[in-house]
Amino acid sequence: MTASDAAASRLDSLTSWHADWAGLKVSVLGLGVTGFAVADTLTELGAEVLVLAPAPDDDRSRILDVIGARLVVDPLDGVPAELAAFGPDLVVASPGFHPDHPVLEWAGAEGVAVWGDIELAWRVRDKVSGAAEWILVTGTNGKTTTVQLAATFIAANGLRAAPCGNIGVPVLDAVRDPGGFDVFVVELSSYQLHHLPTSGPGAIHPLASVCLNLADDHLDWHGSFAAYAAAKAKVYENTKVACVYNRADEATRRMVEEAEVEEGARAIGFGLDTPGPSDFGVVEGILCDRAFLDERATAALEITTLDELAPRGLDAPHVVQNILAASALARAAGVPVGVIHDALAEFRLDAHRIETVAQAGGIRWIDDSKATNPHAAEASLRAFGQVVWIVGGLLKGVDADALVAAHVERLRAAIVIGRDRAALVAAFARHARDLPVFEVTATDTDAVMPEAVALAAAVAEEGDTVLLAPAAASMDQFADYADRGRRFHTAVRAMLGGEADGDTAQNGATEVRADEDGAPGDPA
Repeated sequence: MTASDAAASRLDSLTSWHADWAGLKVSVLGLGVTGFAVADTLTELGAEVLVLAPAPDDDRSRILDVIGARLVVDPLDGVPAELAAFGPDLVVASPGFHPDHPVLEWAGAEGVAVWGDIELAWRVRDKVSGAAEWILVTGTNGKTTTVQLAATFIAANGLRAAPCGNIGVPVLDAVRDPGGFDVFVVELSSYQLHHLPTSGPGAIHPLASVCLNLADDHLDWHGSFAAYAAAKAKVYENTKVACVYNRADEATRRMVEEAEVEEGARAIGFGLDTPGPSDFGVVEGILCDRAFLDERATAALEITTLDELAPRGLDAPHVVQNILAASALARAAGVPVGVIHDALAEFRLDAHRIETVAQAGGIRWIDDSKATNPHAAEASLRAFGQVVWIVGGLLKGVDADALVAAHVERLRAAIVIGRDRAALVAAFARHARDLPVFEVTATDTDAVMPEAVALAAAVAEEGDTVLLAPAAASMDQFADYADRGRRFHTAVRAMLGGEADGDTAQNGATEVRADEDGAPGDPA
């Protein structure tokens, strides 16, 4: 047996926390939230760990030294000499590193295995007795809301449920929680899915899975829409009970049809139309389950109504889709519809997701900073009537032309922010020559939102919604989408002073900080 065969054989045997990880030489690529969780886990398992990071992080660097991992700070525009000298048996890549990164290409050429954090977490999921079931959630948009909803429903049924993954809490942290969990509801980005195997000892076998939707995003990372779609499709592989798909998105149906699943797994559709047998849907304002009941050919179970959801802003079409998808996942885990109904009565949307900031003078100010791509912005725009649209940022290689063309009729004006303004301004010129379009040219982060809000206030009329739905990532001008949203809140309140109406609403959720452009918070 060659040395490489021996290394591969050893890696194949590492399918438990209690396996022999001692002395395994692992290089961890990245020192963000995910990279640190990987390094911390591996050192606890007894592996020899070398962390490669393009920039230092003082707090994490100090902890690495304490736990016995070694750190190399390097621009990583090539292969560090320390990596070659280390001779790793395995490289674990944080989600933000492109597949053609020099270190990953080096690993491929040298025959060194590459895992992501999700594969590692699956292999060591049995640290606490009784390994939890996994439910997987991906899609271009709506992942975080769906994960939060599904975890809320499952917890309301008396199970210990952990929302984790790309939502901001690494799965490895959840796996190592000494209290243990019954179910992990795991948000997966396309970056994380790219590295996930679909067969062999590292392949996940989820209880249920969903791809909520599919639209152009992160093409600069994946290289093509086909590669992006192929990564997303991995979510359904080896599913045991329910593959949940979007009836309005044919791509998700095809993913389910082409997936290799376990015997007995069912395809469960969701949509805003009337559900067929084995579907979730809406009938005369009633959200229904027509999948998990014996009489599904002739009957349905009522989950809730649009009228019940409306007071908390949960009746927007894309949010209703998230509720239906999460309900299907929870039902696959055995949660009764009555429990789901009661849990919905207490649920609030996450911060910066169609969040009402203020209402004044008949104008509503909405923060949907989490709409970091055109697909998310389109869903947000469709939820409102006449809109003054604050849009722009980093488009990530995505063409927003179709988005602009589709919503011209509902726009009062557009306020364009961000680095990629030229592409958006050109799209408005092509499709809306008479629309007032204003560019925010401020380069100081502190000045961007005050200028945008002032411009919006000058053109908005009674009955309008001023909507921050950027259709772009935030990292050109802000720390992340949450920073962008908070600055919008501050600017709106400073502009209005004491003018906001008494019914100004907040979603009331605890904000989960996640970086939409890298580990662990890629939104897609």
